[in-house]
Amino acid sequence: MPSSPPPSRPQTVWLLDLDNTLHDASWRVFPLMNAEMTAFIERHLGVGREEANHIRAQFWRRYGATLLGLMHEHGVDAAQFLRETHHFPHLPRMLRCDGSERAALARLPGRKIVLTNAPRDYARRVLKHLKLWPLVDGLLAVEEMWMFGKLRPKPDARMLRHVLARHGLRPAHCVLVEDTPGHLQSARRIGLRGAWMVRYARRAARRQRDLPMERTGLHGRPAFIAARIRSLGELHGLG
Repeated sequence: MPSSPPPSRPQTVWLLDLDNTLHDASWRVFPLMNAEMTAFIERHLGVGREEANHIRAQFWRRYGATLLGLMHEHGVDAAQFLRETHHFPHLPRMLRCDGSERAALARLPGRKIVLTNAPRDYARRVLKHLKLWPLVDGLLAVEEMWMFGKLRPKPDARMLRHVLARHGLRPAHCVLVEDTPGHLQSARRIGLRGAWMVRYARRAARRQRDLPMERTGLHGRPAFIAARIRSLGELHGLG
């Protein structure tokens, strides 16, 4: 009697961050985005540039997203903040992505879903300008991260559970690819594996600081991270 074939291996689902993971946002996007957020805080909180910049950075560290701090502590409207800080009329000139990374993404087996705290319109524009849009199977932007009337972007574990359940995904079959270790740590708590992309952050550290890598926070590999990568091609071993 012929033996039954072994069960097929579940398809890996890649949850891919966007900025500084799929492209070099630290080159031009992040500096302008930070400036726009600082200017927004100046306008809406009536503080000077230095204080606004401090608030922006402090809220990012405390909440994981500047927007969350502004919403929780100052009642800022999320849609207005995202609209005013992600407009970028010259976006195509601000983007760059190595052709080797595009090819690696195209070869990566499994489902590929972009999961980003950025607004949908901005994320779609980035993916289309970089010719990555045809290579991904879906986009989950910050507008999809509302739960029970509250915005819960990464690193909120409740949102990650909700996203997985909504799409019928099991954590053990998913890999989160991110440049932010705190997001990976949160994902690991609910069973997702994590790949820490350091390629673009390392470039930014070299451009902005004459520091050894161990002093930039990009040295080593925390225990909650499955892999520390410098190219999307290195993901093939995690699938």
